[in-house]
Amino acid sequence: MDEIADQLHLRWSPEVRLALVGVYRRGVPFSEELAKRLVNLGREVDLGRIDITQYRDDLKSFTVLPKLEGSDIRFELDDAVVILCDEVIHTGRTCRAALDELLGFGRPRCVQLAVLVDRPGRQMPFQADYAGIRADLPREERVNVCFSSVDGRDEVFVTPWEQKLC
Repeated sequence: MDEIADQLHLRWSPEVRLALVGVYRRGVPFSEELAKRLVNLGREVDLGRIDITQYRDDLKSFTVLPKLEGSDIRFELDDAVVILCDEVIHTGRTCRAALDELLGFGRPRCVQLAVLVDRPGRQMPFQADYAGIRADLPREERVNVCFSSVDGRDEVFVTPWEQKLC
């Protein structure tokens, strides 16, 4: 995560308004940790959260609907550089939903994507601008990311697709 913070710090000058927006669930603790590291580098950042539940294209397949958290963006998005934060990018569908929700809050200067894990398998034309690791896994495997603030531990591991542990 330090490498991602360093890349953001070097890429965007202090005059640029930088906003980190975490995608519920696991993108939120990732964005919060990333923001702490940027602040330690002397950088000011806005921090927000985005709920993509209403923009998911797979809601009909759920037997139990996900909890609606609600988006929380308490700053002006217009002309800000927005870094969408999520723990894993795989198909790109979460990115599409997050962008749909985000643009309802304003018109950012640009939107980039930061993830902890970038794995192949895109179904949508999105790519990570900043990634901690790249993992090429079989389709039947899932990347699980745990955060101390949510799960009591920091951990990244792989399980069979149907077994989500974090």
